[in-house]
Formats: sequence, C-alpha cells, structure tokens
Amino acid sequence: MPEPTKKDEPNGQPEESVAPESSGAPPPPEISLEVSPPPEAVAEGKEPVETDGKKPESTEPVPVQAVVAQEPCPAVNGSIQPQPGGVGVKEQAESANSTLKEEGTCSPPPPDDAKPAATTSSPTPQPEDASSTKKLSVELPNDSVPVPAMGRKDSVWSLGEGQAPDELDKLVDNPPLSTLLIERPLSGAVTVGGDITFVAKVEAKDLLRKPTIKWFKGKWMDLASKTGKHLQLKETFDRLTKVHTFEMHIIKAKDNYAGNYRCEVNYKDKFDSCSFDLEVKEAETGSQNIDIRSAFKRSSERQEDAGELDFSGLLKHREHKQQDDTPEVDVWEILKNARPDQYEKIAFMYGITDLRGLLKRLKKMPKEEKKLEAFAKKLDPAYQVDKGGKIRLVVDLADPTIELKWYKNGQEIRPSPNQRKYIFEHKGTQRIMVINNCSANDDAAYSVVAGDEKCSTELFVKELPVKIVKGIEPVKTTVNERIELECEVSEEGAQVKWLKNGVEVPTGVRSRYRVKCEGTKHFLVIDDASRDDTGTYSIMASGGTSEAHIQVDLKPLKVYQDLQDMTVLLGQPIKLHCEIYPGNVPGRWYRNGQLIQPSDRLNIIHRNKVHRLEIAASSLHDAGDYTFVPEGYSQSLSAKIHIIDPPRVLLDSLNFPDNTVTVVAGNKLRLEIPISGEPAPRVVWMKGERVILESGHRVHAETYSDHTSLTIEVTEREDTGNYKIVLQNEAGEATASVKIKVVDIPDPPEAPLVPVVGGDWCSMTWEPPKYDGGSPILGYYIERKKKQSSRWMRLNFDLIKETTFEPKKMIEGVPYEVRIFAVNAIGVSKPSEPSKAFTPLAVTSEPTMLVVDDVTDTTVTVKWRPPETIGAAGLDGYLVEYCVEGTNDWVISNKELTEKTRYTITGLSPGCKILVRVKAVNAAGASAPRTLQHAILVKEVVEPPKIRVPRHLKQTYTRKVGETVNLVVPFMGKPRPKVTWLKDGNPIEPSQVSIRNTDCDSIIFIRKAERSHSGKYDMTVQVENHVDTAILDIQIVDLPGPPQCVNIEDVWGGNVALVWTPPKDNGNAPITGYTIQKADKKTMEWFTCIEHYHRNCITITELVVGNEYFFRIFSENMCGLSETATQTKKSALIVKEGLQMKTQEYNDHDFKEAPKFTQPLINTFAVAGYNTTLNCSVRANPRPKVIWMKNKITIIDDPRYRMFSSQGVCTLEIRKPSPYDGGMYTCKAINELGEAQVDCKLEVKGGFTFYELMQRGVPLHLIDKYMTESKVVEQEK
Repeated sequence: MPEPTKKDEPNGQPEESVAPESSGAPPPPEISLEVSPPPEAVAEGKEPVETDGKKPESTEPVPVQAVVAQEPCPAVNGSIQPQPGGVGVKEQAESANSTLKEEGTCSPPPPDDAKPAATTSSPTPQPEDASSTKKLSVELPNDSVPVPAMGRKDSVWSLGEGQAPDELDKLVDNPPLSTLLIERPLSGAVTVGGDITFVAKVEAKDLLRKPTIKWFKGKWMDLASKTGKHLQLKETFDRLTKVHTFEMHIIKAKDNYAGNYRCEVNYKDKFDSCSFDLEVKEAETGSQNIDIRSAFKRSSERQEDAGELDFSGLLKHREHKQQDDTPEVDVWEILKNARPDQYEKIAFMYGITDLRGLLKRLKKMPKEEKKLEAFAKKLDPAYQVDKGGKIRLVVDLADPTIELKWYKNGQEIRPSPNQRKYIFEHKGTQRIMVINNCSANDDAAYSVVAGDEKCSTELFVKELPVKIVKGIEPVKTTVNERIELECEVSEEGAQVKWLKNGVEVPTGVRSRYRVKCEGTKHFLVIDDASRDDTGTYSIMASGGTSEAHIQVDLKPLKVYQDLQDMTVLLGQPIKLHCEIYPGNVPGRWYRNGQLIQPSDRLNIIHRNKVHRLEIAASSLHDAGDYTFVPEGYSQSLSAKIHIIDPPRVLLDSLNFPDNTVTVVAGNKLRLEIPISGEPAPRVVWMKGERVILESGHRVHAETYSDHTSLTIEVTEREDTGNYKIVLQNEAGEATASVKIKVVDIPDPPEAPLVPVVGGDWCSMTWEPPKYDGGSPILGYYIERKKKQSSRWMRLNFDLIKETTFEPKKMIEGVPYEVRIFAVNAIGVSKPSEPSKAFTPLAVTSEPTMLVVDDVTDTTVTVKWRPPETIGAAGLDGYLVEYCVEGTNDWVISNKELTEKTRYTITGLSPGCKILVRVKAVNAAGASAPRTLQHAILVKEVVEPPKIRVPRHLKQTYTRKVGETVNLVVPFMGKPRPKVTWLKDGNPIEPSQVSIRNTDCDSIIFIRKAERSHSGKYDMTVQVENHVDTAILDIQIVDLPGPPQCVNIEDVWGGNVALVWTPPKDNGNAPITGYTIQKADKKTMEWFTCIEHYHRNCITITELVVGNEYFFRIFSENMCGLSETATQTKKSALIVKEGLQMKTQEYNDHDFKEAPKFTQPLINTFAVAGYNTTLNCSVRANPRPKVIWMKNKITIIDDPRYRMFSSQGVCTLEIRKPSPYDGGMYTCKAINELGEAQVDCKLEVKGGFTFYELMQRGVPLHLIDKYMTESKVVEQEK
C-alpha cells in the first residue's frame, strides 16, 4: 500500500509535490488530496462534493475526500516511518510540520472563490527494490482551512491556524468594544507578488508608557519571530497628537500568505484586539496556447518560482530545439480524462518534469461535480495522527436517516458507556467518530457503512522520534578507575545503541562494558579502565545522537614528600628522604649530575613509597645538588646540601678592662676586633637598634678576613654606649659587646623655678642636668638680668653645691630672669634656659569704704572701694570672709577671687548677726583685711514692687499671625513679688500663652501667634500689701479680606471709573491701600494698574479702544495683600471714538483744617544716661508750626534736645537724660485756622547720688534743688 502524507494547501487549494528526481528512473508516484470543502460550500451550508468524475474500483486507490478530527486543530502535518507491513507516511516539509505542531491551531478559510479539487494518480512500474512514496494533504470540512508551509525558509512565518468559521462569524457579528485602538487594521486583498500594509493606531494620552502590540496569524502564530524580507513590523510615535502607529508590511505576497490575522494590544490591565483577513489573488494568466511540456519544465529546485511557467526555459532552448516529428497531442485533455494515479506516468511520457506546477494548474480548471447516493462526503483515503493524540473521522450523509456503522479491520466498533476510547457524534448530516489517545493498536483500516454504500480509510499512528534530552559528557581519568557515561532521552524504555569510534560496543556477559537503564536515563559503565578504553563514545537514538571523548592516562606521579634542602654542620650526618606514589617505582640518586653508588659511608634505602640517602659523617666534598629520578617518569626530585662552620669573636686578645674603651669627646677612635668562621662570616656593628654601615662618614665599620674594625673620626657624647658585634654565616651566629665611654662637659640644667617672690628678693630651685658628661657635677654658677636687658650678672663666684638659692637686692616691680651653669671636671656647661620672668612685688593696702548694700533673710550684700595703695603687683581680686558675732571663726565666702567691689554672702541663718571683712589679693598675697565696725542682723527689708515696662511695650505691640511673641517685663521688689496676669480681665489659658516668672522679671511667650491672642494684658506685681500694675496692649494682625464689592461707575473714552467698599475683615490692622488689576476679556491675563492706592474710587485710564475689560481689587494692610480679590461682575467695553461722555461738574473740596493731634504723647519712663524720644502725630492744612515745651517753658536752641517733624509725625529726642530732665513736656501745633497741644510726663530713673554730682562738678544750689525735687517725687509715690 502506498504511503500517504497529509499536507495543507493555502487558500483552500491543494498543492501537489513530487519526490526528488533520480537519474535514469521515473519519478515515484505521488497522491495529493484536497480534503477541505470549498468556500462556497462553507458559506452556503452545502455538502462537500467529490470532484472525481468516476467512481473508484475496489482494486485501485479510491480518490475521496478525507476528514481528520483532532483537538484543538484537526489538521496536522507529520511524518511516519515505514512500518513492517509496508504502510507509512513520508514527511514532506519538516519545517512546516514543526511549526504547525507548535501552533496547534488552524487558520480560517480565505475569502476567495477558488474551488478545491482532489486528484489521485496510479503508481507506475518501478524497480523491485524501490519503494513507492505517496503524499497526502488533508483538511477539515466545516472547520478551518489550514495554511501550510511551502517548504522554503522565506515562507515559514506564514504557517498558522485560524479560528473555526463559526467562531469567525461570531467575531464579525459581535466585534468587541475597543478600549485602546483608535484605528484598527482593515481586511484587504493583494495580488501575488504585490505589497500591502496594515495599520493600527493607539492613543497614548492616558498611557504612561508605550503599549505592547503583537501580530498573529491564525490563533497563536506570533509574527514577531517571522520578520524578514517578506514581513516587516514598524512602530512610530507622534508627539503632537500622542498617537502610537503600528504597521505590518507584507512584501511580495504569496498564495500561502492569505488567511486570518489578529492584532493584540496590551497595556497593564487593559487589552484590545482586532481580526482582519488577507486575500491573495492570482495574477492574470495569458493565453494557454503554449507548449505545456516546455512550460512545465522545472526551472529550479525548491525556489520561489517553482510551479510557475518557465518562459526563460522556453527562450533558452528555442534555438537548439530540433523539429519533433511526433504528432501534436493535447496533454490537457489527456490529464483531464486520466485517473490521478496516472498523472506521473503521463508527465514522464511527455517529458513534463514540473509535475507540481502541472497539478496546480490542473486544480484551477473547473471540474464536474458528482453527487453520491448515500454519502455526500466520504472518508479520505488515509489519515495520520501522532501517538497519544486524537483523530476525528467525519462523513457527510446525503440522507441523515440512514443507519451508519463503523468498522475497524472488518470488526464493528460499538459504543460503550464506560469507555471513552471511541466517541460518536452527530452534527447535522455529519457523522463523526473520535478516537482518543491513539496508540499503535489504532493503526488499522477503518470503514463506515451507510445502507448499501461503504467507504474506507487507513489510519496511520505516528510515533515521535526519541530525542536526546541530555547528552553524554567527556571524561578524563586514569587507569584502573571506574567510568560511567550517562545520557537522558525523551521517552522511557527507548532503544538506544552505544558506539565506540563508530563501532557498536559489545555488551555481552563477558564484556568489559555494562549498560543499564533507569527510566529515561541510560548508562554505559566501565569498571576497570585501561588505556585501550581511550576513544570517542556515542549513543544513538531514533531522534538524534550524542558523543563525547574519553581519555584514560597513566596514574600521575604523586610526591607525598619532596626532598628538602639541608644545611649541615661539618662532621654531622646527612639524611635525604622522599615519598612518592606509586610505591613500587625504583629510582636513582645523583650528586651534581653524577650517579651515586652505595659505599661504607653512604647508604641508599628503598622501602615501599620511601626512598632515603644516608651519609654517616659530612665533609666539604658532600656539598652539592642531589637529584632523585623515578624510573619511567620524566619528573625528578632535587635538593641542595650545604656544609658550614659557625663563626667566633676573639675578644680575649684585647686588654680592655671590662671590655670598656674610654675616650675624650672630639678625639678619633679606631677599634679592631679579631674574628674567625667558615665560610667567611658577615659582620654587623650595631649600637642599640642602629646598624653601623661601612659607608658612614663619621662612624663606619670595616671587615677583613681575620678581623673587623670600628672607626669614629670625631667622638661625641652620643657615641657613648654598648656596641654589639654580630657575626653570621650559614653555620650559625656569634655576638659580642664592647662598651665605649665618651667623657664631655655636662648638659645645661633645666630652666630654674621661682616659687616665692618678695618685695626685693625671691627663692629659686632647679634640677641637676640629665647628662653629667661622664664626670660628676662639681657645682653651679647663677646669673641674673632684667627682662628688658641683655646683660647677665653672675651672683656667685664660688661653686654652689646645693640646687637652691635666694637672690636679693632687686628692684620692686621690675621683671627679672635667672639661669644656671653646671660644672664638672671637664668644664662648664652651656647656660640653662632662663626662668620665667618674675617681678618682686608687695601686697596692697586694705580695701576702703566697706558698707552694707542689701540684707535678706538668708543673704547679706556688701560693697567697698578699691585699696588706696595697690603697688606694682596690681590687684587680682578680693576675698570676702565672715564670722558669727561672738566667735573668731572666719569663713571664706567666695572660693574664687571676685573682681567686683560688690558681693552677696549666701546661706546665712535668719536672725543671726555676723561680721564681714574683705581682703585685696594680688600676686604678692592678701592684704590686711577691712572689717565692718558693727555686726549685721540677717533679716530682709521690705521693698515696694515696681514694674519697669520697656519702652517698646508702652505702645501697642504688633505682630503678624504665625510669628512668635516673647516679651520680658522687668520689675523690682523685696521679698520676691507675686506676679499675676489677666487678659481683658480674665485669667490667661496656659495652653494658649506661656508665662514664666523669675525674681526680677516676667516673660510672656506665644509660640505661634493667632488673632485671638490680641487684647490688653494686665500685669500685677504684689509684695505683701504693696501692689504695682502695668497694661500691655498686644495686637496680632493678619492678611485682610478682599473688598466687599467692586462696581464700574462709569466708562468714557479710554477711561473706566471704579468704586468699591472696604473689606469686612481688615486683618486686625488698618487698611493701608489697594491694588487694582485689569484683564482683557479675550485672554483674561491680569495686569496690575496701580498699587498702594488709598482711596475707595479710582479712574483707570489709557485703556485700548475696542477691548472689553474686567477689573479686580486686592486689599492691603501691614501684613500684605489679601489672598483673594474681588472682581467686577460686569465688564467695561471701551467703545470707539465719536462717542462723547457727559461730564458732571464737581466742586473742589476744601482741604483746610485746623491742627488736630491724631496720636497724643504718652507718659514715658527713661533711664538716666540713655537717649529717649517723645512722639506724637498731628493733622492740619496748611502745615502747622510745632513748638515743644518743658514745664510750660519753650525749648529753644538747647543742644540736649533734637526736634523732628515728618509727614505729620512730631518727635522730640532727649540726649542722655539725667533725673532733672524729668517733668511735663508739651507739644503745640499752630496754623492760621487754630492751634492744639498735647502733654505727657517724663520720669528719669537711675539718678545720681550727692557724691556723684559732686564729682561731676555740679554747683551746690543745683544739687540742693535736685535733691529737694527727688524727695517730693518719692513722697508723691
């Protein structure tokens, strides 16, 4: 039986193919079947009709249409190897098959009008050994028309499977709502060889990134991997319109490009898709009056133009063609009347080599349709299915009431409710049998009987080839090791073959090779490897092979212990030792390249892995390079042996006592020491950690064969010390020490100390010098000089043995310095550093005018005047002491000196009496004390409270909303006053305002001011029955609100008159102005016309004629502009010229006004010695004359007063006032309309005492007047 092969054709057209031509033999027969219904039948719901004009006989293959059912796609290309029974299917296009299996779906039928046709051909005579190959193309009726591959690389992308017709109809009837695509690709048609472009557009206004687009053919074939010279995908983005454009270009379209396509767009959780069809139309063919045998000569093998008319072939052979005497025949008529199995024979007979193109043209010719009696559509001659898949056998009945039976190899197939192997379905006139989970047992002949009619088919179950999943890996090992090669295949129980160097490996019982299988893994094991096992091993399966190289080498030489270099003392034994693996390998010993033979003195030992060479007593001739060479290996082991003798230092030949050499500083020293050693030792001279080099200039060492020397050209005291001689060679090390003593003058002593200083003397001490020059110190010399002088004077001519001395006869208040010289037997040292400068000083006299300043229950405050005589030492501070009356235990009150002339003694017991004294202290010590004449009773004196309101708080204190308020109000009173605060007569909430009180002031703190904090704050200070009060006015201001309403009063020419009312909320501060803005109605862009405007009406000028304006106004106070503005409800249209405005007559306003004080003078407290000002404001027109008076007396040309007047604000500045500057001050304003005046009282605190006024030179009558006024003021209080 011939081997049928299923193959899909594009656009519903079957495509014939012939087997490769063989030289000298006719081409093998081929059967090409079309099994899909024509598009007209699908569209109109007609039954598929066979296109054969004759009913096939039982002895010949029957040309019928076959239906293959498979989930999810019923049409699958595949190949089946020849079976033992001679039945099989040959794979026609491997690329098409693999692509189709990956996609798993079928493309929808094209919308063309081509009619399918099925043709068969009978086999021609062949040689006995030749096997016939037949090919089969199968498609499903009423389902989808698959688009096959053309067997060429440039058409692989076109393989795909679409949706079923019923699903396609649903998509067309109910298209999904597009959420992303604003322009979807539309279906189109193109002729063969033409170009076509499909465009999809996505709006990106609401998208944060580029969407993802995919193009599919059929259901699942992604065209992104198929781009090439026939398919191009392009993406562009328009930044102006925010639109992504995606294009798919099909270049030089072919027949198999037709079908259903789909475009999918994804963006995060959004999805949109669109389906469209491509129709590829045949190019118009010319006249058929051509030589068919010449036209269908195959132009080239497996090229794009195969199957087309080869006109170039006709032109090439036109000149060389000989006249054929054979009578002309109509080959078309012969083919039309012949059976399909005779097509190849006819083509061979008439020299037609391009049988594919001939059949393609023949299929396009209209054929007569024949209606069967029982079957409207029979089974195909053969079907193919993969092992494990399922197949649908479909027949279409002319009469659906006819009883139908299915047979397998002549045995009836009966349905069973408990098994799902065979499933029978009825679908209209169609009868379908589904075979699930196909296996080798299902490879049989199937037939269906309907009444007296019967149709048969062959089902071929294709077993998939066994593939190598994991190949074997190369191995490199040594002899006697175990080798295991592992390979993993795609199926369990698969048959594989092991090869070595292309020859099958014997796996018998006595073979060195063992094979085993564990599931999908196969193993080849060599237990005891040898060098003969080296080679290339491979495993062969039906779906591929894998190979690897195995290298078996000798075991490497392992050195467990190498020879070690040795250094041996002369006469000591020598033992060389090494360990190698393998242990049974002998070897040879060499010394300096000469083979060593054993003797009485030399012994060679070999035990297992150990090789030894032993020499009893070493000699100088035994030194050299020793080598051990194992037999059979190129590797060798080497070591070096050195024979050495230790060095020695010969100090006994020197006659130095205790190895000490003494030399005077400045002389030259050369010291020679004899040495010995073999080899000649290396000599190193060291002093401490410092090495003396041979290249030194002043100090250097020299080494000879029998002695070493140390030379010091000019000795110094630093050269004193122990010198170490180190001798080293390979045999060992020897050391010796020599002491060198260099005597010199001593070092200068440290700078002397002067711990005690008197009026004309001092006491000095010092330490001996650190280095005495190598000789004992005999004594010291002392010198003295004034600090400003450079001449030193020696104080002693006889050496002083002690380290203390008292210079005398010095001038008080003059700084002096002293220094020391040390003397030994060698000479006098350099002078020491001068001492710190000291000045002979005397203590001061006692302090003066010690009086009591203040007394409390636990403290006493005293004050005094500095001493009358201080002296050259100056004054460092004072020391205050006290004692309880009746005792003599004076207690120091201040641990540290105080520079002030006032001090408070704390921690006293109430009611006790104490005596106080004060001492003046300077560098010379404490002076005689100054003591109070009478004891002091510790009891506090009541002082009435007094609030001293700062100047800036006597007026309204203003702050903006959100700012910090921190006010400090000082006060006086004893004992500590009690402070209370009220706001507008109510207690202050601690959560809103923080208040902290101390002994002398009260602090009010608001972290973030609000308008609710505004008000009058009453402060009360109370000491027993004495009370003082003060009022602070705090004002918290904010941005004002906008004006209440803005109206357009009038419009004339280019002018507009605006009127508005002040805002309801002025921000707790006066409105200081307004800001007016305008905006053209067309653009509504606001421009400022005027700022800081004070009135409530304005005329805006210079407006553009023809424009229409809106106006808005911001209000402004000391905090700034209001947050919003009030806009005019109506607009002002500036009309063109020609219109005149009626002007109203206005009377000029009389702005003359008599003087009036808008801000009066305020009673003020001033501090003596600090400038103060009095301020008030007056309004008048014309400008008034301002006169200042004190106590009703006009102030004229007094340099202590300065008067200013600016913008109605009148200011009087009093420079450094004194208490007699206090009084009643008056400001008077006068103009032609009248006059006005305001008064205030100025009080100056911190006046002068009688003593201070006398010191300032004030006349006595003025002092008497001032003291009298002060008493009157105190009495009034």
